[in-house]
Amino acid sequence: MQIELNIIPTNLLQQYVAAFDLSIKQDFENLNDSELSIDTFSFYTSVSAVFSSKIEGEPIEFDSYIKHKRFNIEYLPDYTRKIDDLYDAYLFAQKNELNPKNIESVHSQLTKHILKKSKQGKVRVSNMFVITKDGKIEYVAATPDKVKPEMQRFYTDLDLLIKADLSFEETLFYASMLHLVFVKIHPFDDGNGRTARLLEKWFIAQKLGSKAWFVQSEKNYYDNHQTYYSNIRRLGLDYEELNYDEAMPFLQMLPKAICKKG
Repeated sequence: MQIELNIIPTNLLQQYVAAFDLSIKQDFENLNDSELSIDTFSFYTSVSAVFSSKIEGEPIEFDSYIKHKRFNIEYLPDYTRKIDDLYDAYLFAQKNELNPKNIESVHSQLTKHILKKSKQGKVRVSNMFVITKDGKIEYVAATPDKVKPEMQRFYTDLDLLIKADLSFEETLFYASMLHLVFVKIHPFDDGNGRTARLLEKWFIAQKLGSKAWFVQSEKNYYDNHQTYYSNIRRLGLDYEELNYDEAMPFLQMLPKAICKKG
């Protein structure tokens, strides 16, 4: 379904849909919660929180976090608190509609121990550069004067997409695009990657139901994190010169998190 959007690129949609393996839809329908989940513990929410955090360099081990959440094993607070915050942000998303106010709420929750309170859930007002480990500029995000207008366009598109009647494959396409465009705008001082990965899954859940929360997309991105970052980088160095024609390798990562063959 072609929709007139403001900021989300659609030029790759037909190519994406034409090449889509429709058996992935059945793989999605076959997803079920883990037997480890109980009323007070969600296994796949732990998967999401741990591996999204590990992408950002958090030194948490999945086995340790399961012991912490499922069996109440105590660790030093610094070892688990950021992951706990992200876990709670996912729980909030599972119970609330996807909209701008609630996106700001989950950002506030997941950055409780990352940003000072005045920055939590607030659009940045400073320049933003993504820096490599050796101190080189890897990406220049949208300038401060453009962040709010770009996010207004983003939220307008989000609303249009939520209201639209999308096929399964279109839903995955737009979920990945929302993830990618959000990261490229980089609207917050920190926590952009964590928020974008949650947003991607939240959109799928909004469109396709609660099985979306069982998709191990964050783990797939972590297991292939060099490719994940490479696919994000290939669009360009500067926000003003991004080429979304290069987005297909990134778009193809999400279905592989669902596909049993991927």
